[in-house]
Amino acid sequence: MTSLISFLLHLRKVRRNGTLVHPKVRICMCKFHVSRTTINKMSEQVKKLSIIEENRSHEKDTGSSEVQVALLSARIAHLTEHLKTHRKDFHSRRGLLMMAARRRKILDYLKKTDLKRYQAIIDKLQLRR
Repeated sequence: MTSLISFLLHLRKVRRNGTLVHPKVRICMCKFHVSRTTINKMSEQVKKLSIIEENRSHEKDTGSSEVQVALLSARIAHLTEHLKTHRKDFHSRRGLLMMAARRRKILDYLKKTDLKRYQAIIDKLQLRR
């Protein structure tokens, strides 16, 4: 809003007190304020650090298959709740499908390489696979 006022001041259409000067109309813009909304990032909505701490295998583990599946599951759950209220948000729906496919691929890899870890993460996250 301040850039708009400064631009209009540059064009000499707005006085310093905030009133818009027009040959026929005078509008007061003094009490107009742009409200800023706080947009929560995905990492704030999905408690990333707590999920990593719950699913890591050692102290510095942040990228193992279990951690990746747990983070994707939390993001999928969050996005599913979003899509329940915003049914026509097809861009988010595409992201949800891509995340589900990525989680499925990681679970398939884990099942192929280490069946015990696969069963443990499936039981822990209560996935239907």
